[in-house]
Amino acid sequence: MTLSKSIWILVEIIIGYHLILPMILYILRAFTVQKKKTVQTTSTADYAIIVTAYEQTDLLPSVVESILKLNYQNYLIYVVADKCDISKLAFNDPKVILLRPETTLSSNIKSHFYAIERFIRQHERVTIIDSDNLVHPEYLNMLNPFFDKGYHAVQGVREAKNLNTYYACLDAARDIYYRLIDNKVLFEIGSSATLSGSGMAFTTSLYKECLGSVNIGGAGFDKVLQFEILERNYRIAFAEQAIVYDEKTSRPDQLVKQRARWINTWFKYFDLGFRMTAMGIFKFNWNQFIFGVILMRPPLFILLILSFICFAIDLALFPYMAFIWLLALTIFTAMFFIAFSYFKADAIIYRSLINAPKFIFYQLAALLKSKNANQLSVATKHFSNTDPIVEHNSNNP
Repeated sequence: MTLSKSIWILVEIIIGYHLILPMILYILRAFTVQKKKTVQTTSTADYAIIVTAYEQTDLLPSVVESILKLNYQNYLIYVVADKCDISKLAFNDPKVILLRPETTLSSNIKSHFYAIERFIRQHERVTIIDSDNLVHPEYLNMLNPFFDKGYHAVQGVREAKNLNTYYACLDAARDIYYRLIDNKVLFEIGSSATLSGSGMAFTTSLYKECLGSVNIGGAGFDKVLQFEILERNYRIAFAEQAIVYDEKTSRPDQLVKQRARWINTWFKYFDLGFRMTAMGIFKFNWNQFIFGVILMRPPLFILLILSFICFAIDLALFPYMAFIWLLALTIFTAMFFIAFSYFKADAIIYRSLINAPKFIFYQLAALLKSKNANQLSVATKHFSNTDPIVEHNSNNP
């Protein structure tokens, strides 16, 4: 075997293992997962619910209203309206504390700590909710059992609030895949669920310890936070019944700006995967090792593009290798449908898959803009009156 061919095979392995690793972990889960037990909890721990908004306040009344319907009593809501006009906002419930920073923060972490520094009382736990979310009435009750078991960090589920366009459906499809692999499977094989930016909760002391001295601009605080948590030998639990409803991107321009920030974040914090994997190897720590391996995975559209390039080259030069790529891509695709089946994805999500190439095209556009992503936008702008491309009647609140 020539040196050039050996290098090419190594490159293919580095790219291709990401396609089959999810299936390997899913099969491993079958040998490690324990029988589920219904956990009863009478916990009344005190929660601070931090809701952050940047520039837009249109959706704040809805999210606050949904939180006030929680089947739980011991909590306060801290709404941080960064660079917002709050003259038309009025929350009459004493559980709601509206905060408007004097200067623009332009940072999730700064907004969170702006609220923490103004806590009315010392809350045991803090949970992060985005301004475009809605919260299930049992959200806090579904988090409590994991804290009662000794976990200090818990990620809930972010279900799609809207499936009104093909873009929103494909965004939801991606989330469902990650929910199975990066949350449920990882946690059940003894590692940690990845954090998703909202719908997550922590002991207040851990959150302050991890991010109190960290200065992060732009997106990506959740990436740094999960690294800091695992570095301290904690696991992040996955609460499958702790649900928030998340607004999915419904327009191409919205998609490009959001993905540009996310892609920028992946490149910015890519090294954390290597550091976490090495940490796990040297410490013989399974939680850190497998979590680090997952962190090294590129965004799915980049993984698919690289895989199809390798497939095309092998088809011309090494046909037997092309067959291996075809098998790996089939396994990768199968995991999507396994995820859809497990989480009972809406039929409209299946039908939207035909538009996946268009979705990938817009993410390529986002890749080209990712270098200056934080100058393009700081937060995703949401549109409440988007014209639907597909008809859909959602059962979500």
